Amino acid sequence: MSGFAQQKTEKITLGGGCFWCLEAAFEMLDGVSEVVSGYAGGDTENPSYRDVCSGETGHAEVVQISFDPEKISLVNLLEVFFTIHDPTTLNRQGMDAGTQYRSVIFYHNAAQQQTASEIISGLEKLRVFRNPIVTEIQPLSIFYPAEEYHQNYFANNPNEGYCQFTIVPKLQKMKKYFSNQLK
Repeated sequence: MSGFAQQKTEKITLGGGCFWCLEAAFEMLDGVSEVVSGYAGGDTENPSYRDVCSGETGHAEVVQISFDPEKISLVNLLEVFFTIHDPTTLNRQGMDAGTQYRSVIFYHNAAQQQTASEIISGLEKLRVFRNPIVTEIQPLSIFYPAEEYHQNYFANNPNEGYCQFTIVPKLQKMKKYFSNQLK
């Protein structure tokens, strides 16, 4: 018998605008072992980026996050989620508009569904946001990883205009509010 403790890994799938932004932010967190950009919540099998961008597949751009709940809790991940995107804008994040950019939590089990509902309810009671939260909570049916060039997009293209204008401010917010949770 080995002296090593077995690491428990959970997954949660989140959509909050462009997956490049979410991926870059969640990869910074201690306890997160993998972040994969992809698509979920639609009707088309094996959609391409072009398909999803058409707005006709029903998919959202999402990230599937693998994490160690002993190091970072789902509550912590959802705190980050609700800090780095605007959960009050329907089908829009900044200049990105369409159902593919909706705010959505795709849960993997009943406990995640309950936690997501409680977090949203608490944020609403505290009136953290000026407008009502429109984040959807849905069971994950199928997750499709995005094309390879979307994976680690910010790490591979840090000086690209979109990255500098949209992703860097989110990462600065991460450093400001979650510095004690970063790798």
